[in-house]
Formats: sequence, C-alpha cells, structure tokens
Amino acid sequence: MTDPRPVREPRRRSRGSFGRPPQGSDAGTNPPVSRRPARRLIVPATVFLALLASGAALAYRDLSDNLASQDIDGQLNADARPARKVPGAVNVLLLGSDSRSGANREYGRDEGSARSDTAMVVHMANGRRDASVISIPRDTLVDRPACPTKSSVAPAARAVMFNSAYETGGMTCAVATVEHLSGLRMDHVVEIDFTGFKKLVDRLGGVRVNVPQDIRDPYSHARLSKGTQRLNGEQALGLVRTRHGIGDGSDLGRIKLQQTFMKALITQIRSADLLTDPVRLYRLLDDLTSAITTDKGLGSLSSLTSFARSLDGLDTDRVDFRTLPVAPAPQDPDRVVPRQPQAKAVWQALSADRPLPARTEGGGGQS
Repeated sequence: MTDPRPVREPRRRSRGSFGRPPQGSDAGTNPPVSRRPARRLIVPATVFLALLASGAALAYRDLSDNLASQDIDGQLNADARPARKVPGAVNVLLLGSDSRSGANREYGRDEGSARSDTAMVVHMANGRRDASVISIPRDTLVDRPACPTKSSVAPAARAVMFNSAYETGGMTCAVATVEHLSGLRMDHVVEIDFTGFKKLVDRLGGVRVNVPQDIRDPYSHARLSKGTQRLNGEQALGLVRTRHGIGDGSDLGRIKLQQTFMKALITQIRSADLLTDPVRLYRLLDDLTSAITTDKGLGSLSSLTSFARSLDGLDTDRVDFRTLPVAPAPQDPDRVVPRQPQAKAVWQALSADRPLPARTEGGGGQS
C-alpha cells in the first residue's frame, strides 16, 4: 500500500540571497506593474511571473523545494471515482488541517492524528469567469467509502462525521469522501495548516475584517470585539476556528466567519501591491508554498503558475459562497445531515457547470 503521507523534497536553502542582484544584472529592479482591473479576484499568476521576471532563479528553486505533494490519483481506484463531465470546468477541494503536531502543538494535544475543520469545494466554471464555493460542515454525517491509510485500508463506514475522513486517511480519504458525497470529481486538492495560515496573514500586515459581534472563545483563543478591524495572524486564526463564540455553537456560524474572512483576505492580497516590493513578495510566496500540501497535479511551482494564470479573469462578484444545505440529524441533534432535495440540487448544478439554485432560508443554504 502506498504511503499517503505527503512527500517533501529536502530543502536547499540560501536565505537572504533574494533581493541582492548579482553583479552585472538588473535583478534588483522592479518589473513593470500590470494594472489589472481593481475587481479581479486575485492575480497569483502575475505574482509568480513577476518573481521570474526578476531573474531570481535561486528563489524559484527554493520555492519549488518548499512544496509538498501527495499522489491522490495513484492511491484511489480510478474506476470508482466520478467521471469528469464538463471539459474546462475544475473542482478543487480546499482543506484547513487542525494537525496538533510540530509548530501547531500550541493549539491542543497531539493525539497522533489530524482532522480537517475546514472543507470547501471550489468549482471553477468552464472559461474561469465564474466560481462557486461550497463549505461542508464538519459535523455533517456522511457515508465514508473505504480509504487507504498509512499501513492498510480503512473499511467503509456509515453515518460518520465528515471531518473524521481526514483523520482516517488524510487528504486522500477526504477527497474520496467528498466525491462519494457530491458525485463530483475533485481535480485538485490543497491543504493549509494553522502555522502557515498565521504566517501568511502576518506577512500581509494583517487583514481588515468586519467582525459581526464580540467573540470570546477559550477553545479557539478568539477574543475579538465587534466591528471592522485589522486582524493579525493569531487573531485571524482564532476567528476562522471559533464555533463556541458565535451563534448556537454549531459549525454553521464558523463557516460564515470563514467565508467572510476569505473575501477579506482576497481583497487584502489584491490591494497589497506586492509587485513593487520583490523581497516582500518572495517572503509571502515562501510562507505560502511552505504552508500548503497539494495533489501531484499542483505539486510544482510551474503547475501552480499555470493554474493561477487560468484564474486571472475571475471577478470577486462572480464567486458564489454557499454552505451545503443541511438539517438536524434525526439520530443526533448535535449533528447534521444533507438537506434534501436542496443538497442534491447544489451538487447537480456544479456537475453540469450551471449556476447554483436560488438560496433557501434555513438549513445552511445561504451565506
């Protein structure tokens, strides 16, 4: 059985060399700034291209060495996976890992496993002019398919919490479970951990967010006051992890905060004007590439750049953030199950590359 743990190449670091142009070169000059329309979602392609244009071959190699990837396709049974139905449309599973090991130890006791408290299915329509983001509550009861683990295969299980899939078999099992739940083929998967998230926010100088109410949550360490404010990495992490400090303590309130923060983060990155500061740009990309684990298809800087270029025309107003419609589970009021037929309609719309159905009141269908 293939070991599902991500493979990270040994680093060959030469910190501090970036930003010092070699003799006889113009590597230290700023590249021309491309003035994209202000409403663009994010232009990571331009960021990568600016780095390359600076002549920073060493920096490019360092960033490539940062990346960790996992062979998702090689670990799953291709015949059991959903077919890709619309050429040009792409589905990406975004995961936020609550691993308690290493630098994340301060957030709780390391029990030798990890879960994913954040899971979003991002569907990018054919042509990349529209996108839909569906958050899946971690407390959703689902049927999990058999999943490869480090040493064997975990048997299928019925009516288990969604986030237990990651605990069972990491990214691979999370992908298999989402595909089983939705009927959608996940083309890519990207995971970011706590520590990397904090560094990214701090590197940006914080992110301005409108906090909807006072939050005091000893579990997520969130202590925030109502109103618009600039959150540092620690505060932002507390915000997106809190569930006991808002609403009824369920995952639905946390999901709304996560989606609010995502929109604010996109705006912050877009307005940071990183192209005029290549050293800060490099450090931001260094933090980002060190924080994420991807599937093999995105496991190189060149493939990430190519993928990012395809998103250059995506507009924030054309990204539809939703939560999977859910209802209280009949067998456990502290858990939820997909609300039908609304949940099925959401997945069918994405499968056919159509706009999502109208928002419904209740059940987590709106965000």
